[in-house]
Amino acid sequence: MIEIVKRVIVSVGLALMMSGIANAEVSITQGKTLIPDGEANHVKDITVKNEKLAFALAIESAAPWGVPRGALVDLSVVTNGRIEGDKIAFADFIPNSWSAWPNDGKVVEIIENTPQRATIKIRRNFAAVDITTWYSLAAGDDQITLKTVMRNNGENTLSLTSGFTLWADAGQMFEVPGLNEEKFRHSKTLSDRIVGYDRDWAFALHAPYFDRNTYGGRDMYKAHTLKPGAQQTFEAALQVVPDGDLAPVVKAEAARRGEATGALHGRVTAQNGNVPDNAMVIVRRQNHLYAWTLATNGNYQIDLPVGEYEVFGTASGHADSPVQKVTVTADSDQSYHFTDLALPGELVLKVEDADTAAPLDARISIAEGQEPLVAYLGRQTFFTELTPVGQAKVALAPGQYTINIDAGAGFERPMQHLEVTLTSGRVSEYTVKIPSLTDTAEHQWYGADLHHHGNVLEATTPPETVVRSQLAAGLDLTFISEHDSIVNFAEFAALSAQRKVPFIPSIEVSPSWGHMNPFPIDLDATFNADSGTDDIHTLVKAMEDMGAVVIPMNHPYNDFGYYTNLAKNEVTGGATDAFRLLEINIATNNAPTLAQLHRLWDGRKPVYMTAGTDTHDAWSQRSGAIRMLAHVSESLTPQSYAQALKAGHSYASTGPLIYPHRVNFGDTTHAGQTWPVDVVAVNGLKEVRLIGQGGKVLHTVSFDNQPLSQHQRVILPIPAEAQDWVSIEVDDQAGKKAWSNPLWLTVN
Repeated sequence: MIEIVKRVIVSVGLALMMSGIANAEVSITQGKTLIPDGEANHVKDITVKNEKLAFALAIESAAPWGVPRGALVDLSVVTNGRIEGDKIAFADFIPNSWSAWPNDGKVVEIIENTPQRATIKIRRNFAAVDITTWYSLAAGDDQITLKTVMRNNGENTLSLTSGFTLWADAGQMFEVPGLNEEKFRHSKTLSDRIVGYDRDWAFALHAPYFDRNTYGGRDMYKAHTLKPGAQQTFEAALQVVPDGDLAPVVKAEAARRGEATGALHGRVTAQNGNVPDNAMVIVRRQNHLYAWTLATNGNYQIDLPVGEYEVFGTASGHADSPVQKVTVTADSDQSYHFTDLALPGELVLKVEDADTAAPLDARISIAEGQEPLVAYLGRQTFFTELTPVGQAKVALAPGQYTINIDAGAGFERPMQHLEVTLTSGRVSEYTVKIPSLTDTAEHQWYGADLHHHGNVLEATTPPETVVRSQLAAGLDLTFISEHDSIVNFAEFAALSAQRKVPFIPSIEVSPSWGHMNPFPIDLDATFNADSGTDDIHTLVKAMEDMGAVVIPMNHPYNDFGYYTNLAKNEVTGGATDAFRLLEINIATNNAPTLAQLHRLWDGRKPVYMTAGTDTHDAWSQRSGAIRMLAHVSESLTPQSYAQALKAGHSYASTGPLIYPHRVNFGDTTHAGQTWPVDVVAVNGLKEVRLIGQGGKVLHTVSFDNQPLSQHQRVILPIPAEAQDWVSIEVDDQAGKKAWSNPLWLTVN
């Protein structure tokens, strides 16, 4: 392990004031960042600014997800000398995807500090790898120049996946145009940049070295090896645009790549002659969304690399214009006008129970019809209101649509499909009635999505939308677990109380070697630990001090999972027996977690399941797509629900429902008996399996050669020779699954 002396070199002029002529120059300041809502709040943190942008380095403030100090954590547009506000969670170099990052120090040097340029050099270590990054900003430039050199000072050859990342904490991401399904770079990739954006800003990471893209477009990585003594260089640029217009991004990319360009210009207006909100021109290339440019006061212009394109005008709620095919040649200047955009229509929906006419919370999404390609033009998913329950209104472009209406996420009720035709300037009203197959709450089984984010760090969903999304999923309790933050507790509690739904407060404690979701914690709790530096035992004590009934282990086997890093001896503080729940996560491969649970149950250890979607964007991800159903015979509260999970009276499901009879999961019985169980699946049942010691299938009930069955009682024989435990797995006809906790068998 290399040793790095921890020090900060502060150059003359660090405290330059940002007034007068300094607004047109580069300045460096030390202390709490000047960027509103920024995370760099330590007296030794550093902010760099010119007339177009500002960024901050967390020299001593904690960086997200356990990343070592020294990272770029704040980034903002600057307008007329005013710093607008932070829009990122993290934008820096990651040495091996999001694996654990063993680190024991840093060196910070200010290399340049003049009105013309600022350059800061930060050297950290990744175990035996020396990682040195230069951050440089010039006067008048809208880009931060980034350079990282990795040097292997160890004795082993390393296989790594490394590169720069851009994790916005607002807006949306636009991935590299032309990536294949595996997100690998190939000959048809049209760009080497990713973009985080909203209506009032756009940040582009230009990364010409990349060969793969992960996490919804946020990571620009290169797979590489580092032999002992070898080094690898990564060069990139982080561009800041003062609005949601990609024309400057495309122009900068073409200049960097030495591509000849031609110009398109013209006007965008609606049928009534007015300039609609967010009027823009969409640019497609090789059947991929390539870029867009805003029509300011109805006028647009964009420089495009030489080639073939399709372009059309659009705006919020308006119909797209007819598509124009365009050939761009070097130095050409062509005019295309889109001046007849059809005005919006309004869709009004009421969603009701088919039998009782009671209003239902629902998730409503566009399956077919015009879908906005740029997020701030409008969503393709929306939710019924908190009040009045079961109602939604939305302005959409005129035309024909197939709308999916989902009350309960396919657990208790089937999804409905509605064919609608919207007309400009008219209101179209529909009532959708949805039948119920079962009601878990009537049987005292209650569901919650036990891993869910709102709008902290890279999560982008406001608290009210999270609550509406969770209610639309048919969940019985609301839940929130922000990364290392409890900032949203009061709002979630108030929103949940409005609908008289219990709220489970949690926090995702997020060191780089393993994430944890203690719950429920006290509403007024504080987290008195540091995820980036404290060991696991200190973190567990801090979570217990917050009032946690259980401490689940999230996604235990992904790159930043506890078991993955425990095997590599990279969990700070080593092993602990504090975890009582292991997470079944919708976004990961759960096979290793299930195998580990089986091993623990073979040893009769009472470690059980938890389940969650890890949703960060409720519009594009489904709250409650996986959930934990727990049997609570007493009054339903966050504490009674958590105690039921702690006792194993629960199961995880992505669709099928289970009602055990005579004995419940987590209980104890004798081998050699039968176990009656009701199984329910909106999509139709496919198979029920009885699982035993070592994960062996002891008995199977198949429904493949039978008429579609949605509700069935099965009698499961527990073999007399079965030892320690049995559990249940259920598959439905759509591939959805349920996994139960064990029924313990008495020792003969």
